[in-house]
Amino acid sequence: MDAVCLDVPFLDTDADHLCFSLDLTERPALAERVVLLGGLVVRLRLLGASHQVFAGPVGETVACLRGAVRGLPETCTRHLPGWIYEFGATTRRLVSGEFSAEVARVLDRAADAEHSLCGVFPGSPEAVTAVVVEEAVEGSPGVGLVWRSWHTYPQNGQIVSTYSRLEAR
Repeated sequence: MDAVCLDVPFLDTDADHLCFSLDLTERPALAERVVLLGGLVVRLRLLGASHQVFAGPVGETVACLRGAVRGLPETCTRHLPGWIYEFGATTRRLVSGEFSAEVARVLDRAADAEHSLCGVFPGSPEAVTAVVVEEAVEGSPGVGLVWRSWHTYPQNGQIVSTYSRLEAR
C-alpha cells in the first residue's frame, strides 16, 4: 500500500517521549485501515508519530502520552484469556546516509505489504510512521498475527522499531 501524506505538520518529537499501553481507548487518528486477517478484524491507526493497533483482545498504543511513564519496554508479554501477546521495541540512532537508506527500506516494506498503513509528514519525507500486519505462520496451527511498526525521527536520526505477536492458545 502506498504511503498516505498526512495533512499535519511534522512536530519535533523524540523517540524517548514514546510510551506503551494496552489499556487505552481509541485516540484521534490521522489515518486508519481496517483489514480482516486470520479471522480477526485488525484496525491499524496512525496517530502522528505514533500508532494504535486493535486486534482481537489487544489494543496496543505506542504514542507520546501525557502523564504516562516515558519509554518503551524492550519486551512485554501478556497472557489474556485464550491468547498470548508479546511486544518488543528497539531504538536506533543512525548517521544521515544510513538513516535515509533505512527509511527507504521501511517505505518499501510498507508499500510491498498486503496489509499496511504508512504515513509521511509534509515538509519531512523521512518523517514516517508505518505499521505492517501479517498472519503468523511459523509453528502456529491456530490463529496468530504479527505486526511491526516503525517511527522515524529525522531531526536526530532515530528509528523506533516495534514487533508484536498475538497468538491464540
